[in-house]
Amino acid sequence: MSHIPCLSGNDLLAQLLVADQCAWFDQLEATTLPLGMVLYEPGHGSKNVYFPTTSIVSLCCLTEGGGTAEVAAVGKDGVVGVPAVMGGGSATWGAVTQIAGVGFKVPTRVFKAEFDAGGLLTQATLRYLKTLIAQIAQTAVCNRHHSVERQLCRWLLHALDRLPSNEVVMTHELIAKALGVRREGVTESAVKLQRAGVIHYARGHITVPDRRRLESCACECYGVVARGRGGLRPDLLAA
Repeated sequence: MSHIPCLSGNDLLAQLLVADQCAWFDQLEATTLPLGMVLYEPGHGSKNVYFPTTSIVSLCCLTEGGGTAEVAAVGKDGVVGVPAVMGGGSATWGAVTQIAGVGFKVPTRVFKAEFDAGGLLTQATLRYLKTLIAQIAQTAVCNRHHSVERQLCRWLLHALDRLPSNEVVMTHELIAKALGVRREGVTESAVKLQRAGVIHYARGHITVPDRRRLESCACECYGVVARGRGGLRPDLLAA
């Protein structure tokens, strides 16, 4: 399987690769995840489980009035579509590509069979789900108690953690939809951060020249989630 070395681009797959728990990897298929691609909708199951590498997938909840808000994001740190194998066959949130890129997919039935076997994939997935739940909970707190500017900083930092550079390709409108706030609020916050030299924004490209300054502008929610996510590193899994 010549494509196996590429799997190190996803942290969860890398854990299995290091531990030589990859007998089912021949079922994985490289896939492109374009911006706005719906992986599954709320209340529906997913035919595939996805492992992003350079893409970021937004887990979003919808209101009856059509409003949306991101409850969590998944990038190279995790896996998308696990609720389909956890019982019930569906999730209360949908999944849509937030930042275009690539990744891998595997049929849900294949993932479920390996998950049900109770081996390292099960352990790694449950560890990841623990961090995902923490992210969802912290996002709820952040959206309720912190300013749009601080939410924007937190969101950008999480995106940078999952991307290979200090640039995020995202419009103010899409960020506003992710945060569940008005676009004008995101624009005002971005202008303020740009004037302070924390970010540079042009034509949907947000560049962060000094990450430490961005971290100083974010709320504590970023650190809480990031520290929990650090436990997913392959070198810590074997500890």
